[in-house]
Amino acid sequence: MTLPRLVCLTTLAALALTGAARAQDRGSVNPKPLPPLANPDDPSTPAKALFGRVLQPSSGPARIHGFYAKGCFSGGEALPLDGEHWQVMRPSRNRFYGTPTLVNFLERLSDKAVRVGWPGLLVGDMSQPRGGPMLTGHASHQIGIDADIWLTPMPDHRMSRAEREETSATDMVRRDRLDIDPDVWTPNHLRLIKLTAEQPEVERIFVNAAIKKALCRESGGGRWLSKVRPMYGHNYHYHIRLSCPAGQGECQSQDPPPTGDGCEDLAYWFSDAVLHPKPPKVKPKPKPPMTMAALPAACRMVLKEP
Repeated sequence: MTLPRLVCLTTLAALALTGAARAQDRGSVNPKPLPPLANPDDPSTPAKALFGRVLQPSSGPARIHGFYAKGCFSGGEALPLDGEHWQVMRPSRNRFYGTPTLVNFLERLSDKAVRVGWPGLLVGDMSQPRGGPMLTGHASHQIGIDADIWLTPMPDHRMSRAEREETSATDMVRRDRLDIDPDVWTPNHLRLIKLTAEQPEVERIFVNAAIKKALCRESGGGRWLSKVRPMYGHNYHYHIRLSCPAGQGECQSQDPPPTGDGCEDLAYWFSDAVLHPKPPKVKPKPKPPMTMAALPAACRMVLKEP
């Protein structure tokens, strides 16, 4: 089956309009298309409803507009669903797109990963065909230079469509959330994350705090650890964030990570307030969805490009 045909069949219908699309959320082998919007030009239409209905990247040159959590991109590419050392998971989400910079990076990383003992990458969410906010899940992944890599090793066979949509990722964190699960964590996990952080294009890597703790304890230290930042969730995958590529003046960089390896700053993540937060006395009002007015003006043109 050709990639364009697959994309048409695997529209974002499998995504519910609420809830987070995590590695454990199953996809669909036979998704149905989302219904058309009654008034897509209404200024109050959520941007995610517009970008979430785009099935193909634009045909223009690769350009990034905005910030990781507030932007879009043109001239994107699909990561092929199969490579020698990678396989794309949850294709029904239609989130296997990125800038050429990201696609090229993942292809090269997959080859390097094998050399350090990792059997191949299971690639989770990258970006939508033209980026922008997603219907579910991520706040970032909007400008084509973020990607999630499962911490489940790639199996020794080409996974079927059903396997890619329904296989659960491996939870690397112990039930009490104070450390990694020694039954599933291996030295190869450390080697893979270290290899990734050492790549000059990588700006940050997000992992669960328990994984960061294990990296600090087992790695012997190193400057690469400063790029690896603890973040809520991320039990099942690590999140790669690339720096803005050279020549992309409309790409807004994130501030550099704090100096130091960050290994002395983990106590907060294991505090009772974080691990067992008390429910608020007053339920906060949900934030209104982002509209096109909040995105760079160029994103309106990105949506309309052929």
